[in-house]
Amino acid sequence: MPETIIARCEARGLRMTDQRRVIAQVLQDSADHPDVEELHARASARDSGIALATVYRTVKLFEEAGILDRLEFGDGRARYEDADRDHHDHLINLSTGEVIEFCDPEIEALQEKIAQRLGFDLKGHKLELYGVPRKKG
Repeated sequence: MPETIIARCEARGLRMTDQRRVIAQVLQDSADHPDVEELHARASARDSGIALATVYRTVKLFEEAGILDRLEFGDGRARYEDADRDHHDHLINLSTGEVIEFCDPEIEALQEKIAQRLGFDLKGHKLELYGVPRKKG
């Protein structure tokens, strides 16, 4: 599998306009889980001609091609991340909206054990935890 989002788009035969390349690069450079408005702000900082509608169409195209994963954390905003990232789960800070990525071997093993006990071979999962920071003191 090609490493960059642009390379994966090209490998899937997507037509990559200059604006799509900018959007793909912004996504590739994102360490967080941006929504379309955040992507638009970042992309338009690189190319002021990129319209919000273009970003919406592009993320939809990338999602349908399996390039991006759409994430919904209950705040009414769809967020996006590279579909080819290493597996991880999410902890959402309900106070700030921050999304913390984590992977816990014990949780992974427990999920496998539960699936086996119920007679299934686990092929994937999504785990989202929602919480608020503990008060110090």
